[in-house]
Amino acid sequence: MTSDKTGGRRAALLLAVIAPLVAEFTLGNPPLRMAWLLLLWIPIYGAGVVLVRELVRRAGTGWIGVLLLGAAYGIVEEGLALQALSSPTIYGAAGWAPRVLGLNSAYAELQIPYHAVFSAAIPILLTDLIVPSLRDRPYLGRLGTWLAGAVFVLGALLLRVTVVTSIDPGYEAPPAILAGCAAAVVLLTAAGLRLKVRPGMPSISPPAPAAAGVFGAVASFGYLALLFPFGGATQPAFTHGGWVIVPMSAAAVLAVAVAWLLRRWTADGLWTDRHSLALASGALIAHTAFALISNTDTAADRAGLAAVGVVMVCLLAMLGRRVTGLARFR
Repeated sequence: MTSDKTGGRRAALLLAVIAPLVAEFTLGNPPLRMAWLLLLWIPIYGAGVVLVRELVRRAGTGWIGVLLLGAAYGIVEEGLALQALSSPTIYGAAGWAPRVLGLNSAYAELQIPYHAVFSAAIPILLTDLIVPSLRDRPYLGRLGTWLAGAVFVLGALLLRVTVVTSIDPGYEAPPAILAGCAAAVVLLTAAGLRLKVRPGMPSISPPAPAAAGVFGAVASFGYLALLFPFGGATQPAFTHGGWVIVPMSAAAVLAVAVAWLLRRWTADGLWTDRHSLALASGALIAHTAFALISNTDTAADRAGLAAVGVVMVCLLAMLGRRVTGLARFR
């Protein structure tokens, strides 16, 4: 029992480190020369994603639960801590598309699913593959889970009083916005702890792992490119005015199509760990490649992010060999 507890704590610590590395560092936030800033992200990302996993494993709601609670996490970070969902100045996001109910619509469409996938689902998947013996169990006891929740709240406050005061000083979201974000967090959390995959859904034979990797890369790059202005654009996909509805609609259709395909590919038991790792690897490589285009300002930053990408690919390849080796012994 003691060994299991120690292994669970180590796995939780590993997840707490992987989460900000995947969500921020491999996207060039911060650039390699300012890697120390990750210390500001580890409390909210690390503890937050550990908390997501602990709650979902106890509820038994699987990847639906991870994605819904990951979206709730995204609203906590972007809506309550950074308050970037509603700020009229931060990141220039208010100019990406028309604001809806006081929210930066295109920014919200980009960031909330991004956190669900890259802040929660992929780090949890990678940790499960690294520590497969604990994949179906919580890592922590009740006290550890409460501590993770407390650190998560403190991490959100840390983000509020450090990052926000330097990049968006003076902005405070209206009480109605904060109340709406809090309500959305509660609803998503409740759904994530109750909804389960219905058995008997029609299945489709999954593609080969390599094809799943290409699929993950194309879907991730496409979603980011449709919603994040890059190459000097001020609106998504180089649109102007109301035409922004076109890439926003396309991104929504893409997300629904990806979810539909993945649900059916994984319904018949033919989907393996090799498929999951290939899908995640493709998504990670594509999102770092997109960051090289859109999220680096200098040649030094591009070189630093490229180096991070090379290390990431090497680590993913090592994990791939391990996953393949374990599959042969089953």
